[in-house]
Order: sequence, then structure tokens, then C-alpha cells
Amino acid sequence: MIIRISEARVRPDRFEAFHDVIVSAVREFPALHPGLVDHEVLVAPPDALLYVSRWRSEEDLVAYAGENWRDQPVVLPGEQEYLVAPLQVRHFTIAPLT
Repeated sequence: MIIRISEARVRPDRFEAFHDVIVSAVREFPALHPGLVDHEVLVAPPDALLYVSRWRSEEDLVAYAGENWRDQPVVLPGEQEYLVAPLQVRHFTIAPLT
């Protein structure tokens, strides 16, 4: 499993609108992307929003984000008007505790 975290630094005056745009956009992702195991939106008002997605495999993530999935975030049309900095993306795998 690969955990993908996209971090948005949001203009505080646009935070609620951006939250609504993101939730609306990702709501149907599980039906559109079979390799998406789980996802959630985490908020830290007034200026930070994370989209966390968990993917079954690298192949599934490539199907969603493209060949440059490690370095390039998936950006929605018009998203930049809400942000104070470019979207950042990071990836993690699970490290067993035992």
C-alpha cells in the first residue's frame, strides 16, 4: 500500500470555498479509481488542507496520477486561485511496528 498526501497551503479568505471544491471533486474517486483503497480530507484552518489517499499498488497510483506520480501532484482545474503556494505531494509506505 502507498499512502499519498497532497498538501495545500490555502489563502485563508478562500479556505471554505477550497474545502468545498476538494470534497466535491474527490467524493466519487473510489468509483472512478478501483485501486483507491481509502481517502480522506484533513483540515487545519485557516490555511492548510491535506488530501490523504491510500493506494493498493504503484500501478494503481500510476493509473490515477501518471508516470510522474512521485513528484507531480494532481491539480484540479482552477485550483491555483485558492493557493498561496504550489501543491506539495509526498508518499509513504507502512512500516510494521513489530
